[in-house]
Amino acid sequence: MSFQAPKGTFDWLPPKSERILAVREALVAPARQAGYGYIETPTFEDTELFARGVGESTDIVSKEMYTFPDKAGRSLTLRPEGTAPVVRAVLQHGLHNGQLPVKLWYSGSQYRYERAQKGRYRHFWQVGAEALGAEDPALDAELIVLAAGGFAGLGLKKVTLLLNTLGDKVCRPVYRAALQEFLRGLDLDETTRQRIEINPLRVLDDKRPEVQAQLEGVPLVVDHLCAACKAYHEDVRALLSATGVAFTDDPRLVRGLDYYTRTTFEFVHGGLGSQSAVGGGGRYDGLSEMLGGPALPSVGWALGADRTFLAMEAEGLLEDAAASRVQVYGVALGDDARRRMFLLVDEVRRAGISADMSFGGKGLKGAMKGADRSGARFALILGERDLAAQAVQLKDLTTAEQTEVPLARVVDVLKGKCSDPHA
Repeated sequence: MSFQAPKGTFDWLPPKSERILAVREALVAPARQAGYGYIETPTFEDTELFARGVGESTDIVSKEMYTFPDKAGRSLTLRPEGTAPVVRAVLQHGLHNGQLPVKLWYSGSQYRYERAQKGRYRHFWQVGAEALGAEDPALDAELIVLAAGGFAGLGLKKVTLLLNTLGDKVCRPVYRAALQEFLRGLDLDETTRQRIEINPLRVLDDKRPEVQAQLEGVPLVVDHLCAACKAYHEDVRALLSATGVAFTDDPRLVRGLDYYTRTTFEFVHGGLGSQSAVGGGGRYDGLSEMLGGPALPSVGWALGADRTFLAMEAEGLLEDAAASRVQVYGVALGDDARRRMFLLVDEVRRAGISADMSFGGKGLKGAMKGADRSGARFALILGERDLAAQAVQLKDLTTAEQTEVPLARVVDVLKGKCSDPHA
Protein backbone atom coordinates (compact mmCIF):
# COMPACT_ATOMS: atom_id res chain seq x y z
CA MET A 1 0.00 0.00 0.00
CA SER A 2 1.28 3.47 -0.84
CA PHE A 3 -0.02 6.42 1.16
CA GLN A 4 -1.31 9.61 -0.43
CA ALA A 5 -2.11 13.04 0.95
CA PRO A 6 -5.73 13.22 2.26
CA LYS A 7 -8.40 14.45 -0.14
CA GLY A 8 -8.50 18.22 -0.38
CA THR A 9 -4.84 18.61 0.61
CA PHE A 10 -1.62 18.70 -1.39
CA ASP A 11 2.14 18.86 -0.93
CA TRP A 12 4.32 21.86 -1.76
CA LEU A 13 7.49 20.54 -3.44
CA PRO A 14 10.69 22.28 -4.63
CA PRO A 15 11.06 24.52 -6.55
CA LYS A 16 7.45 25.75 -6.18
CA SER A 17 7.67 25.45 -2.41
CA GLU A 18 10.43 28.08 -2.38
CA ARG A 19 8.14 30.45 -4.25
CA ILE A 20 5.21 29.96 -1.86
CA LEU A 21 7.52 30.86 1.04
CA ALA A 22 8.43 34.06 -0.80
CA VAL A 23 4.72 34.77 -1.46
CA ARG A 24 3.88 34.45 2.24
CA GLU A 25 6.74 36.75 3.20
CA ALA A 26 5.83 39.35 0.57
CA LEU A 27 2.17 39.46 1.60
CA VAL A 28 3.00 40.37 5.20
CA ALA A 29 6.05 42.56 4.46
CA PRO A 30 4.03 45.84 4.46
CA ALA A 31 2.43 44.96 7.83
CA ARG A 32 5.81 44.19 9.37
CA GLN A 33 7.11 47.50 8.04
CA ALA A 34 4.15 49.21 9.75
CA GLY A 35 5.13 47.85 13.17
CA TYR A 36 2.88 44.78 13.39
CA GLY A 37 4.41 42.06 15.61
CA TYR A 38 4.36 38.31 14.92
CA ILE A 39 1.96 36.07 16.84
CA GLU A 40 1.69 32.28 16.62
CA THR A 41 -1.31 30.45 18.09
CA PRO A 42 -1.97 26.69 18.45
CA THR A 43 -3.25 24.75 15.44
CA PHE A 44 -6.18 23.52 17.57
CA GLU A 45 -8.36 25.37 20.06
CA ASP A 46 -11.36 24.83 22.33
CA THR A 47 -14.32 24.24 19.98
CA GLU A 48 -16.42 26.79 21.83
CA LEU A 49 -13.99 29.55 20.78
CA PHE A 50 -15.10 29.17 17.16
CA ALA A 51 -18.75 28.41 17.95
CA ARG A 52 -18.98 31.71 19.83
CA GLY A 53 -16.55 33.82 17.83
CA VAL A 54 -17.21 32.73 14.25
CA GLY A 55 -20.93 32.03 14.78
CA GLU A 56 -22.94 28.82 15.00
CA SER A 57 -25.06 29.77 11.97
CA THR A 58 -22.04 30.05 9.66
CA ASP A 59 -21.14 27.29 7.22
CA ILE A 60 -17.71 27.14 8.86
CA VAL A 61 -19.07 26.15 12.27
CA SER A 62 -22.14 24.18 11.15
CA LYS A 63 -20.53 22.16 8.34
CA GLU A 64 -16.80 22.66 7.86
CA MET A 65 -14.90 22.31 11.14
CA TYR A 66 -12.58 19.43 11.99
CA THR A 67 -13.76 18.77 15.55
CA PHE A 68 -12.69 15.88 17.78
CA PRO A 69 -12.63 14.90 21.46
CA ASP A 70 -9.19 14.64 23.06
CA LYS A 71 -8.27 11.83 25.46
CA ALA A 72 -9.77 13.75 28.39
CA GLY A 73 -13.06 14.20 26.50
CA ARG A 74 -12.58 17.92 25.75
CA SER A 75 -13.92 19.08 22.37
CA LEU A 76 -11.11 20.53 20.24
CA THR A 77 -11.18 21.96 16.71
CA LEU A 78 -8.45 22.48 14.13
CA ARG A 79 -8.53 26.22 13.55
CA PRO A 80 -10.67 27.15 10.52
CA GLU A 81 -9.63 30.83 10.66
CA GLY A 82 -7.10 32.98 12.47
CA THR A 83 -8.88 35.95 14.05
CA ALA A 84 -10.69 34.27 16.98
CA PRO A 85 -7.45 32.59 18.20
CA VAL A 86 -5.60 35.93 18.00
CA VAL A 87 -8.28 37.68 20.07
CA ARG A 88 -8.23 34.78 22.56
CA ALA A 89 -4.45 35.10 22.91
CA VAL A 90 -4.61 38.89 23.35
CA LEU A 91 -7.20 38.51 26.13
CA GLN A 92 -5.45 35.56 27.80
CA HIS A 93 -2.08 37.31 27.98
CA GLY A 94 -3.43 40.79 28.76
CA LEU A 95 -1.91 42.46 25.69
CA HIS A 96 -4.94 44.78 25.59
CA ASN A 97 -3.82 46.27 28.93
CA GLY A 98 -0.81 47.87 27.24
CA GLN A 99 -0.53 50.31 24.36
CA LEU A 100 -3.49 50.28 21.98
CA PRO A 101 -4.04 49.33 19.28
CA VAL A 102 -2.31 45.97 19.64
CA LYS A 103 -0.92 45.29 16.15
CA LEU A 104 -0.20 41.67 15.24
CA TRP A 105 0.41 39.52 12.16
CA TYR A 106 0.33 35.76 11.73
CA SER A 107 1.06 33.10 9.14
CA GLY A 108 -0.22 29.55 9.35
CA SER A 109 -2.38 26.61 8.31
CA GLN A 110 -6.18 26.66 8.50
CA TYR A 111 -8.49 23.65 8.13
CA ARG A 112 -12.02 23.40 6.72
CA TYR A 113 -13.94 20.36 5.53
CA GLU A 114 -14.98 21.89 2.19
CA ARG A 115 -15.86 20.44 -1.18
CA ALA A 116 -12.36 20.10 -2.62
CA GLN A 117 -11.66 21.95 -5.88
CA LYS A 118 -8.96 24.16 -7.36
CA GLY A 119 -8.46 27.12 -5.05
CA ARG A 120 -10.61 25.62 -2.27
CA TYR A 121 -8.70 23.20 -0.09
CA ARG A 122 -9.26 21.48 3.25
CA HIS A 123 -5.81 22.49 4.44
CA PHE A 124 -4.74 25.94 3.31
CA TRP A 125 -2.37 28.70 4.36
CA GLN A 126 -3.30 32.23 5.34
CA VAL A 127 -1.32 35.24 6.43
CA GLY A 128 -3.20 37.77 8.50
CA ALA A 129 -2.93 41.09 10.29
CA GLU A 130 -5.06 42.38 13.17
CA ALA A 131 -5.21 45.75 14.96
CA LEU A 132 -7.07 45.46 18.27
CA GLY A 133 -8.32 48.15 20.61
CA ALA A 134 -9.10 51.24 18.51
CA GLU A 135 -12.15 52.45 16.59
CA ASP A 136 -10.67 54.68 13.94
CA PRO A 137 -11.37 54.82 10.19
CA ALA A 138 -7.65 55.47 9.65
CA LEU A 139 -6.89 52.05 11.15
CA ASP A 140 -9.33 50.35 8.75
CA ALA A 141 -7.75 52.24 5.85
CA GLU A 142 -4.22 51.41 7.04
CA LEU A 143 -4.91 47.67 7.03
CA ILE A 144 -6.54 47.79 3.59
CA VAL A 145 -3.57 49.77 2.22
CA LEU A 146 -1.13 47.24 3.74
CA ALA A 147 -2.98 44.29 2.16
CA ALA A 148 -3.09 46.04 -1.22
CA GLY A 149 0.65 46.69 -0.84
CA GLY A 150 1.28 42.98 -0.29
CA PHE A 151 -0.42 42.06 -3.58
CA ALA A 152 1.30 44.94 -5.42
CA GLY A 153 4.69 43.84 -4.05
CA LEU A 154 4.22 40.50 -5.82
CA GLY A 155 3.56 42.27 -9.12
CA LEU A 156 -0.13 41.34 -9.29
CA LYS A 157 -2.14 43.69 -11.53
CA LYS A 158 -5.60 42.10 -11.63
CA VAL A 159 -6.55 42.22 -7.95
CA THR A 160 -9.73 44.24 -7.31
CA LEU A 161 -10.74 45.60 -3.92
CA LEU A 162 -14.46 45.39 -3.05
CA LEU A 163 -15.63 47.59 -0.16
CA ASN A 164 -18.77 47.75 1.97
CA THR A 165 -19.99 48.57 5.45
CA LEU A 166 -22.29 46.39 7.58
CA GLY A 167 -23.37 49.05 10.07
CA ASP A 168 -23.17 48.67 13.85
CA LYS A 169 -25.36 47.66 16.79
CA VAL A 170 -27.42 50.85 16.34
CA CYS A 171 -28.40 50.53 12.69
CA ARG A 172 -27.82 46.83 11.98
CA PRO A 173 -31.01 45.67 13.80
CA VAL A 174 -33.14 48.04 11.67
CA TYR A 175 -31.53 46.74 8.48
CA ARG A 176 -31.76 43.15 9.69
CA ALA A 177 -35.53 43.49 10.19
CA ALA A 178 -36.01 44.99 6.70
CA LEU A 179 -33.85 42.27 5.14
CA GLN A 180 -35.71 39.49 6.96
CA GLU A 181 -39.06 40.82 5.79
CA PHE A 182 -37.86 40.82 2.18
CA LEU A 183 -36.25 37.35 2.36
CA ARG A 184 -39.28 35.70 3.98
CA GLY A 185 -41.23 36.43 0.81
CA LEU A 186 -38.81 34.47 -1.41
CA ASP A 187 -39.01 30.86 -2.61
CA LEU A 188 -36.15 29.34 -0.60
CA ASP A 189 -35.31 25.88 0.76
CA GLU A 190 -35.88 25.07 4.43
CA THR A 191 -32.20 25.39 5.47
CA THR A 192 -31.97 28.86 3.93
CA ARG A 193 -35.29 29.87 5.53
CA GLN A 194 -33.83 28.93 8.92
CA ARG A 195 -30.79 31.04 8.17
CA ILE A 196 -33.04 34.08 7.58
CA GLU A 197 -34.08 33.91 11.24
CA ILE A 198 -30.56 33.36 12.62
CA ASN A 199 -28.32 35.46 10.36
CA PRO A 200 -30.09 36.91 7.31
CA LEU A 201 -26.91 38.64 6.05
CA ARG A 202 -25.51 35.22 5.21
CA VAL A 203 -28.26 34.71 2.61
CA LEU A 204 -26.77 37.58 0.59
CA ASP A 205 -23.55 35.58 0.45
CA ASP A 206 -25.30 32.49 -0.99
CA LYS A 207 -23.60 31.81 -4.33
CA ARG A 208 -26.36 29.59 -5.80
CA PRO A 209 -27.84 31.15 -8.98
CA GLU A 210 -31.40 30.27 -7.94
CA VAL A 211 -30.93 32.33 -4.76
CA GLN A 212 -29.05 35.21 -6.38
CA ALA A 213 -31.78 35.50 -9.06
CA GLN A 214 -34.35 36.29 -6.34
CA LEU A 215 -32.26 38.99 -4.66
CA GLU A 216 -33.09 41.69 -7.22
CA GLY A 217 -34.35 44.68 -5.23
CA VAL A 218 -33.12 43.32 -1.88
CA PRO A 219 -32.73 46.05 0.79
CA LEU A 220 -29.12 47.26 1.07
CA VAL A 221 -27.34 48.10 4.28
CA VAL A 222 -26.05 51.42 2.84
CA ASP A 223 -29.66 52.65 2.73
CA HIS A 224 -30.15 51.90 6.45
CA LEU A 225 -26.94 53.30 7.98
CA CYS A 226 -27.06 55.57 11.01
CA ALA A 227 -25.27 58.92 10.71
CA ALA A 228 -22.21 57.69 12.65
CA CYS A 229 -21.72 54.62 10.43
CA LYS A 230 -22.24 56.67 7.26
CA ALA A 231 -19.61 59.21 8.35
CA TYR A 232 -17.20 56.43 9.39
CA HIS A 233 -17.52 54.69 6.02
CA GLU A 234 -17.03 57.95 4.11
CA ASP A 235 -13.83 58.56 6.10
CA VAL A 236 -12.49 55.11 5.15
CA ARG A 237 -13.35 55.71 1.47
CA ALA A 238 -11.73 59.17 1.48
CA LEU A 239 -8.51 57.88 3.06
CA LEU A 240 -8.24 55.04 0.53
CA SER A 241 -8.81 57.47 -2.34
CA ALA A 242 -6.18 59.84 -0.94
CA THR A 243 -3.57 57.05 -0.86
CA GLY A 244 -4.42 56.01 -4.43
CA VAL A 245 -5.84 52.57 -3.53
CA ALA A 246 -8.61 51.86 -6.04
CA PHE A 247 -11.79 50.18 -4.77
CA THR A 248 -15.26 49.22 -5.96
CA ASP A 249 -18.26 49.81 -3.71
CA ASP A 250 -20.16 46.53 -3.35
CA PRO A 251 -23.30 47.09 -1.24
CA ARG A 252 -24.08 43.33 -1.21
CA LEU A 253 -20.67 42.29 0.10
CA VAL A 254 -20.81 40.33 3.35
CA ARG A 255 -18.21 38.03 4.85
CA GLY A 256 -18.72 34.42 5.92
CA LEU A 257 -18.13 35.13 9.62
CA ASP A 258 -20.63 36.52 12.13
CA TYR A 259 -18.28 38.88 13.93
CA TYR A 260 -17.96 41.63 11.28
CA THR A 261 -19.28 45.18 11.85
CA ARG A 262 -18.91 48.36 9.81
CA THR A 263 -16.01 48.14 7.33
CA THR A 264 -15.90 44.91 5.33
CA PHE A 265 -13.77 44.24 2.25
CA GLU A 266 -12.61 41.55 -0.12
CA PHE A 267 -9.80 41.26 -2.64
CA VAL A 268 -10.75 39.29 -5.76
CA HIS A 269 -8.77 38.18 -8.80
CA GLY A 270 -10.27 37.79 -12.26
CA GLY A 271 -8.13 34.81 -13.27
CA LEU A 272 -9.28 32.27 -10.67
CA GLY A 273 -12.78 31.29 -11.80
CA SER A 274 -15.40 30.71 -9.10
CA GLN A 275 -12.87 30.83 -6.23
CA SER A 276 -11.93 34.43 -6.99
CA ALA A 277 -11.33 35.78 -3.46
CA VAL A 278 -7.64 36.05 -2.59
CA GLY A 279 -8.19 37.79 0.73
CA GLY A 280 -10.53 39.87 2.82
CA GLY A 281 -11.44 41.16 6.22
CA GLY A 282 -13.14 43.91 8.12
CA ARG A 283 -13.95 45.42 11.47
CA TYR A 284 -15.13 43.19 14.32
CA ASP A 285 -15.94 45.47 17.23
CA GLY A 286 -17.97 42.98 19.26
CA LEU A 287 -15.79 39.86 19.05
CA SER A 288 -13.89 40.45 22.29
CA GLU A 289 -17.15 40.65 24.27
CA MET A 290 -18.43 37.47 22.57
CA LEU A 291 -15.33 35.71 23.95
CA GLY A 292 -15.83 37.04 27.47
CA GLY A 293 -13.44 39.98 27.21
CA PRO A 294 -13.89 43.76 27.52
CA ALA A 295 -14.94 46.02 24.64
CA LEU A 296 -12.03 45.92 22.18
CA PRO A 297 -12.98 47.42 18.79
CA SER A 298 -10.73 45.79 16.19
CA VAL A 299 -10.11 45.34 12.48
CA GLY A 300 -8.08 42.85 10.45
CA TRP A 301 -7.66 40.70 7.37
CA ALA A 302 -6.54 37.31 6.14
CA LEU A 303 -4.96 36.72 2.72
CA GLY A 304 -4.85 33.31 1.07
CA ALA A 305 -1.28 32.35 0.18
CA ASP A 306 -2.32 29.36 -1.96
CA ARG A 307 -4.84 31.37 -4.00
CA THR A 308 -2.41 34.26 -4.34
CA PHE A 309 0.07 31.77 -5.84
CA LEU A 310 -2.63 30.66 -8.32
CA ALA A 311 -3.29 34.32 -9.17
CA MET A 312 0.43 34.81 -9.88
CA GLU A 313 0.38 31.75 -12.15
CA ALA A 314 -2.67 33.17 -13.96
CA GLU A 315 -0.79 36.43 -14.59
CA GLY A 316 2.34 34.62 -15.78
CA LEU A 317 4.44 35.95 -12.91
CA LEU A 318 6.04 32.58 -12.13
CA GLU A 319 7.17 31.56 -15.60
CA ASP A 320 10.67 33.00 -15.30
CA ALA A 321 11.31 31.32 -11.95
CA ALA A 322 14.64 29.56 -12.25
CA ALA A 323 15.01 26.46 -10.11
CA SER A 324 18.13 27.73 -8.37
CA ARG A 325 18.69 26.04 -5.02
CA VAL A 326 22.28 27.12 -4.36
CA GLN A 327 24.97 29.46 -5.70
CA VAL A 328 27.87 27.00 -5.52
CA TYR A 329 28.11 23.23 -6.17
CA GLY A 330 31.06 21.06 -5.18
CA VAL A 331 32.30 18.20 -7.39
CA ALA A 332 34.90 15.89 -5.84
CA LEU A 333 36.72 13.06 -7.60
CA GLY A 334 38.15 10.42 -5.26
CA ASP A 335 37.82 9.74 -1.54
CA ASP A 336 40.47 12.18 -0.32
CA ALA A 337 39.04 14.95 -2.52
CA ARG A 338 35.52 14.18 -1.25
CA ARG A 339 36.59 14.56 2.38
CA ARG A 340 38.32 17.89 1.59
CA MET A 341 35.33 19.10 -0.46
CA PHE A 342 33.01 18.39 2.48
CA LEU A 343 35.07 20.79 4.63
CA LEU A 344 35.31 23.35 1.81
CA VAL A 345 31.53 23.40 1.26
CA ASP A 346 31.02 23.84 5.00
CA GLU A 347 33.46 26.78 4.94
CA VAL A 348 31.60 28.35 1.99
CA ARG A 349 28.24 28.03 3.78
CA ARG A 350 29.66 29.57 6.97
CA ALA A 351 30.66 32.57 4.84
CA GLY A 352 26.97 33.08 3.98
CA ILE A 353 27.02 31.55 0.48
CA SER A 354 24.51 28.80 -0.34
CA ALA A 355 26.30 25.62 -1.41
CA ASP A 356 25.75 21.91 -2.05
CA MET A 357 27.95 19.09 -3.30
CA SER A 358 27.74 15.78 -5.13
CA PHE A 359 27.02 12.78 -2.93
CA GLY A 360 27.02 9.05 -3.60
CA GLY A 361 30.38 8.67 -5.34
CA LYS A 362 29.25 9.89 -8.80
CA GLY A 363 31.82 10.30 -11.56
CA LEU A 364 32.59 13.67 -13.15
CA LYS A 365 29.77 13.49 -15.71
CA GLY A 366 27.09 12.55 -13.16
CA ALA A 367 28.33 15.13 -10.66
CA MET A 368 28.30 17.92 -13.26
CA LYS A 369 24.69 16.97 -14.11
CA GLY A 370 23.91 17.50 -10.45
CA ALA A 371 25.59 20.91 -10.61
CA ASP A 372 23.40 21.92 -13.56
CA ARG A 373 20.22 20.70 -11.86
CA SER A 374 21.04 22.61 -8.68
CA GLY A 375 20.87 25.89 -10.59
CA ALA A 376 24.25 26.89 -9.16
CA ARG A 377 26.24 29.56 -10.97
CA PHE A 378 29.63 28.17 -9.93
CA ALA A 379 31.05 24.67 -9.62
CA LEU A 380 34.07 23.81 -7.51
CA ILE A 381 35.88 20.81 -9.05
CA LEU A 382 38.45 19.03 -6.89
CA GLY A 383 40.48 16.04 -8.14
CA GLU A 384 43.49 14.25 -6.63
CA ARG A 385 45.88 16.38 -8.72
CA ASP A 386 44.17 19.62 -7.53
CA LEU A 387 44.40 18.38 -3.97
CA ALA A 388 48.15 17.87 -4.32
CA ALA A 389 48.45 21.45 -5.63
CA GLN A 390 46.23 22.75 -2.79
CA ALA A 391 43.95 24.31 -5.40
CA VAL A 392 40.44 23.87 -6.84
CA GLN A 393 38.99 24.44 -10.30
CA LEU A 394 36.33 27.19 -10.20
CA LYS A 395 33.96 26.87 -13.16
CA ASP A 396 31.41 29.53 -14.11
CA LEU A 397 28.47 27.41 -15.27
CA THR A 398 26.94 30.24 -17.32
CA THR A 399 30.08 31.00 -19.39
CA ALA A 400 31.95 27.64 -18.97
CA GLU A 401 35.04 29.71 -18.01
CA GLN A 402 37.31 27.77 -15.63
CA THR A 403 40.10 29.09 -13.40
CA GLU A 404 42.35 27.55 -10.77
CA VAL A 405 42.02 29.07 -7.29
CA PRO A 406 44.15 28.23 -4.23
CA LEU A 407 42.06 26.42 -1.58
CA ALA A 408 42.94 29.10 0.96
CA ARG A 409 41.42 31.82 -1.27
CA VAL A 410 38.23 30.06 -2.46
CA VAL A 411 35.87 31.72 0.00
CA ASP A 412 37.20 35.25 -0.70
CA VAL A 413 36.99 34.73 -4.46
CA LEU A 414 33.45 33.35 -4.23
CA LYS A 415 32.35 36.21 -1.98
CA GLY A 416 33.46 38.67 -4.63
CA LYS A 417 31.85 36.79 -7.50
CA CYS A 418 28.54 36.01 -5.71
CA SER A 419 28.07 39.64 -4.66
CA ASP A 420 28.67 40.88 -8.22
CA PRO A 421 26.03 39.56 -10.66
CA HIS A 422 28.20 40.63 -13.63
CA ALA A 423 31.35 38.91 -12.39
